[in-house]
Amino acid sequence: MNRFLRHFAACDNAVLPGRRLPFRVGAATVGWVLPEFARLLADFTAIAASPTGVTLTDAGDLQSIARALAERGVTRWRNEAFDVRAEPEGPVLALLDRGALPMFGVRAEGVHLDGLVHLPDGPHIWIARRAATKTLDPGKLDHITAGGIPAGLSPAETLVKEAAEEAAIPVALAAAARPVGTLAYAMERTEGLRRDLLHCYELDLPADFTPAAADGEVAGFELWPLPRAFAAVRDTDDFKFNVNLVLIRLFQRYGLFTPEQAAQLPPAM
Repeated sequence: MNRFLRHFAACDNAVLPGRRLPFRVGAATVGWVLPEFARLLADFTAIAASPTGVTLTDAGDLQSIARALAERGVTRWRNEAFDVRAEPEGPVLALLDRGALPMFGVRAEGVHLDGLVHLPDGPHIWIARRAATKTLDPGKLDHITAGGIPAGLSPAETLVKEAAEEAAIPVALAAAARPVGTLAYAMERTEGLRRDLLHCYELDLPADFTPAAADGEVAGFELWPLPRAFAAVRDTDDFKFNVNLVLIRLFQRYGLFTPEQAAQLPPAM
């Protein structure tokens, strides 16, 4: 089981707060920043910095701060705004470009879809290979579709949008996906602190459906027997880091672990 548990350890490797200071919007803590980054933020008039934390006093200025930091080369500019919340179900307190989320330690939410085909010899799963041009984990294996939740959209709306864009899954078919849980982790990466909340879905696809790479983010798709995916997660690092966690939960639901093995997995959310 250690071969599977290593994926959870790799994704949930951040110690919080550790050296980081709270980043607040008003009185609400929404992220965690390193002291070096806090000193850069102190240059902005909409930021109040102190030894105990950094506070954004004008939520409308956060995007302009992110743009200015990107122009300095401190963060990336993705031109994709995400909602900033203190809690997943809480009110939206500000907007922040996706490229700046890790430096601010702000939670990012995304959707991941397991696309399954039930054949006479057992369940199969569609596997995507990420395009070589992707900034994050190019060439790695991935779900049939996955993506971040942009500002103003729900997880279900994002799933339908991403399914159409990445895999040419018709809207009516994608809308039949069923939610199967969430996964959360805090991970130290070269781009900063990733605090991700993944909304996981499962979709049964007809045997005559073949996904198509619609937006160039995927190099191609393969249909694998579920045990092949199980072995790849166990024995390799071929999948994008967080895809492993979603697949492990899928394997658990489909009984690929014994009850004793499943008991060693982190508790499901």
